Amino acid sequence: MALLEVKDLTLHFKVNEGWVYAVEDVNFTLESGETLGLVGESGCGKTTLGYGISQLLPDNAHVKAGRVIFKGQDILTPSVKKNGTLDAYRPEIRKLRWKEISMIFQGAMNAFNPVQKVGDQIVEAIRTHEKITAQEAEDRVAELYKLVGIPKDRIDNYPHEYSGGMRQRAMIAMALVHNPSLIIADEPTTALDVIMQRRILTEIENIQKKFSMAMIIITHDVSVVANVADKIAVMYAGRIMEYGDVMDVFKRPANPYTKALFGGFPNLKGERKRLASIPGNPPSLVEPPSGCRFHPRCKYAKEICKKEKPPVMTLPSGQLSLCHFAAEVQSGGGA
Repeated sequence: MALLEVKDLTLHFKVNEGWVYAVEDVNFTLESGETLGLVGESGCGKTTLGYGISQLLPDNAHVKAGRVIFKGQDILTPSVKKNGTLDAYRPEIRKLRWKEISMIFQGAMNAFNPVQKVGDQIVEAIRTHEKITAQEAEDRVAELYKLVGIPKDRIDNYPHEYSGGMRQRAMIAMALVHNPSLIIADEPTTALDVIMQRRILTEIENIQKKFSMAMIIITHDVSVVANVADKIAVMYAGRIMEYGDVMDVFKRPANPYTKALFGGFPNLKGERKRLASIPGNPPSLVEPPSGCRFHPRCKYAKEICKKEKPPVMTLPSGQLSLCHFAAEVQSGGGA
């Protein structure tokens, strides 16, 4: 039994202009100890998908379809109200957050309360789920700080007294307080220099192996995914365009968007070539294109792509591609 199964998940937002089709028909599975890299351009729905799994969506979010099955139980359907919005305060899901499913939020400075000491906030996360003394909780925080490489004499500091990398490591410590089964890491290395990125990714990887945690890493940086992930899901305009083993997808991408996205990153081991850009702009998710959402920017697009939503094609390599011409795209070689 998979640790996490996301089935046909569809999430829309109600706004003044109409509906934002943020996440459409998303499917994937994640086993214990596995890492899934969720990549794509800004605004493609990556963070919305992560927040949908943990049920931290805003009030204007509506669940139109789908299930989120965690350890064999559908944790999403019981939280959906009659009008499609989520009951974010349902006791059952609140017990799961931090205890079984935790988040490393994007932008650690904004994730922490600026007027509370960082250590106090982590202690609160511990004591919300466990009946232990304040001293026992503080001792655990000290252990976690040692694990992520923060001196314990910084526990009583406020968020603004930490450097960017230190705040990010404190956020990782907070996500680990209960040794959760699943961590959703939303851009865990954003705005950090490459040396600090490498250090934090190494820490995350070591901790994950130590505690056999599953992880979803949300990022626009495919090089991060190449280093740490077992599987990759490539999102565009709310849909997963390609999904599969990370090495299979990197070596032989079977979706035009995946090839275009990978073409914008340098290959340090391959031949030197000019980096490619994707022409045009991502579409509005209030009025997304008909058929394949990538067709206005796709060099493989034909008339069928404009009219019909592409089927999910299963390639001999095992990866899945949302494309009418997936086999043809893949046979053209790597990105």
